[in-house]
Amino acid sequence: MDLFIAIFTGTIIAATPLIFAALGELVVEKSGVLNLGLEGMMLMGAAFAFWAVIAGLPMPVAIAAGALAGAATSLLFGVLALTFLTNQYAAGLALAIFGSGVSAFLGRGFGSAPIDALKRVHVPFLSDIPVVGPMFFRFDPMVYLAIGMFGLITWFLYRTKGGLILRTIGESPETSHAIGYPVIRIRYLAVLFGGLMAGLAGAYLSVAYTPLWVENMTAGKGWISLALVVFATWRPLRVLIGAWLFGGMTILQLQGQALGIAVPSELLSALPYLATIIVLVIISQNRQLLTLHFPASLAKPFRAAS
Repeated sequence: MDLFIAIFTGTIIAATPLIFAALGELVVEKSGVLNLGLEGMMLMGAAFAFWAVIAGLPMPVAIAAGALAGAATSLLFGVLALTFLTNQYAAGLALAIFGSGVSAFLGRGFGSAPIDALKRVHVPFLSDIPVVGPMFFRFDPMVYLAIGMFGLITWFLYRTKGGLILRTIGESPETSHAIGYPVIRIRYLAVLFGGLMAGLAGAYLSVAYTPLWVENMTAGKGWISLALVVFATWRPLRVLIGAWLFGGMTILQLQGQALGIAVPSELLSALPYLATIIVLVIISQNRQLLTLHFPASLAKPFRAAS
């Protein structure tokens, strides 16, 4: 039972940065914009959140700094892709490289000492219930925030007028512009929100998941988050489930190494990435499923008629 609880809680924790980043990218792509720079935005969020902690700022301020750093980085992508109509694939890849380089430069002065990690919540009585308490009521606040953001984004996309407008722009920006919606402004807001969520994901990595600065500490989680959006066929609930599945793969490979399973550790470490490739290959075989919720104008530039 202790092993099961450890795997369950580890899965939820490992999935949290993926949930933040993938849900943010989902909103961006629903507006018709493809931002491949998640890895860079997450690294910027991680670097600024870690810097804020070692500078002595309160943990909520540090997390907010990471989120704002991600949003600021996404603004650079927005200017390139939405204002200057640069190729969105190229702009996103450039952003990923930019974030990796800048975060590595900033991290040179962080040192190798760990910081005090984000404290876990202790709910009176509930946290002390055997089995149930450790499984559901002993996480840090950002785990619960990630679940809350899932509910909020689902409600916004499918229960509000704003969500309907966003999805309409993702399907046909020309039609949306013709009936008076500010397509570019709304896409900018979506890009900023996606950057904010990626910044939160990075902040979680550096102040909660691994409270120790390591260069390129995202270790490909930004790319996995991008794959999750496709895996989920652009549906929030499937993003959540997919993040838990990939989080579970991460924890299982760690547990496998700890138990001394007779498999090369390099192969175990590669399991989450192999799973990503396998899932994408399987999904790509079903074109109908893949295109069911695919935003029709994804990655297509739009310029408002003067």
